[in-house]
Amino acid sequence: MGADQTIAKTIGLIKGESSNWVNKQNLCGVKFEWQEEYIALSVSSSIVDKVRSYIARQEEHHKKRTFDDEYKEFIKSSGLLLVS
Repeated sequence: MGADQTIAKTIGLIKGESSNWVNKQNLCGVKFEWQEEYIALSVSSSIVDKVRSYIARQEEHHKKRTFDDEYKEFIKSSGLLLVS
């Protein structure tokens, strides 16, 4: 990533390329579009394996607890502010 490459530009590229691919593959049966909102966080290298494990188990995890509930709790517990 170059000095002029912002997180917003990177996310825009990822969303654009991935939605184009999903739509070309007709994976959803309807036009796929990303929501406008996103969150970018970093993690310490010491917990990368824990984060990978969480991502791998997400589908099963969110059968018991919704992403929305988990996200709201994370924002609250971390002291971050939600911007509307």
